[in-house]
Amino acid sequence: MNHKEKSLEFTNQTWEIRITGRHIDVTEPMKEYVLEKLSKIEKFIDKIIDLNVVMEAQKLDHHVYIVLKFGGMKITSNATSTDMYASIDKAVHKLEAQLRRYKSKIQDHHVKHPLPIDMNVNVLKFESEEEEEDAEGFRPHSILKQKTLPLKTLTYDEAVMKMELSQDAFLIFINDSNRKINVIYRRKDNNYGVIEPKY
Repeated sequence: MNHKEKSLEFTNQTWEIRITGRHIDVTEPMKEYVLEKLSKIEKFIDKIIDLNVVMEAQKLDHHVYIVLKFGGMKITSNATSTDMYASIDKAVHKLEAQLRRYKSKIQDHHVKHPLPIDMNVNVLKFESEEEEEDAEGFRPHSILKQKTLPLKTLTYDEAVMKMELSQDAFLIFINDSNRKINVIYRRKDNNYGVIEPKY
């Protein structure tokens, strides 16, 4: 089966796949190559929800960013080289390595935990100093966007796993051991801090 046939088979699934470019025209051969490479991840996971690939060119550097969502999990991978096809290979290889490393933990995580609780998240507009000076007195920040995210019950190991896979700056979760809401965040020294309220 060639690149085109494999990519067509992969795109005929039920999940959403987006491949976009920044400062570069994404050609059909490039799309086919990405999809053929990503078709290998099906052997590691099921219930893929969303797959987003961004290719970006900055002078001699070619960047590839991949965000994969499945079963309440998010995994990100990125790579840079002087050749876009090499960057695709490296980014997909990193993604596969992460899936191999956490495959059993991901499966255990899906089986173990009940449905999550939803929490509302608001994105507030940043007010510049000029806008604040023009305003008559103090005014509250306006809400630009609202969305709902799951508040899941996790162990410390699962929270760290989610942070490593997603590369997010922080994660709010319910601690499995004491049922308290915790916040785990990424420190500048690449370690993790955990905030736990005393109540």
